[in-house]
Amino acid sequence: MEYQEAWDYQTKIFESIVSVKTENRKKEDVGEAMKATNNHLLFCEHPHVYTLGKSGKESHLLMNQTQLDANNISYHKINRGGDITYHGPGQIVGYPIFDLDNFFTDIHKYLRYIEEAVILTLEEYGIKSGRIEGLTGVWLDIDNPIKSRKICALGVKCSRWVTMHGFAFNVNTDLSLFKNIVPCGIEDKAVTSLQKELGKKVEIEEVKSKLLVNLANLFDFDLKS
Repeated sequence: MEYQEAWDYQTKIFESIVSVKTENRKKEDVGEAMKATNNHLLFCEHPHVYTLGKSGKESHLLMNQTQLDANNISYHKINRGGDITYHGPGQIVGYPIFDLDNFFTDIHKYLRYIEEAVILTLEEYGIKSGRIEGLTGVWLDIDNPIKSRKICALGVKCSRWVTMHGFAFNVNTDLSLFKNIVPCGIEDKAVTSLQKELGKKVEIEEVKSKLLVNLANLFDFDLKS
């Protein structure tokens, strides 16, 4: 799905949940029954695109518009936290649009749960991963500053405890596309993928299934298509 189309779609869902919560506050004030909010989890892959978060620097994009056009890469400044990252084929991009009032109102815990779901999924492929203090996302060789590399990036927006945007998990991603940016604004760390670590291409639908189960277990939600 094109990035803009996915952004518009999740924005529509996000705004509908916020609208229900706004109406619920009015109902609560007059003692009326409140409406439950739904939670959504979108998985997709995007054509080549670079996205820059609110706190990012445009200088971290190392291409001009002519170069972007020549390589058929789109570029969007967006309303999530974080710096610049790449999305493309072979990468699982996850957009949890959750009302955290249905789970827990703790954005740091929310981010750690997403990271943990990826960590658990990587364990199923025999890969040990973890976190680096002061940095978001999921990393390999976390105790070796020279060899540590990121396999999953996070960048979210949260308003009235409703989340949008999310994470990007490199499965069969073309890592050469990261050379055109300073990924997440971090100049001294590399990126990697499940394919690179295993030395073979991985069935992405299989990874999605494992990841979905781990997310469901951590957040304790039931799955509905």
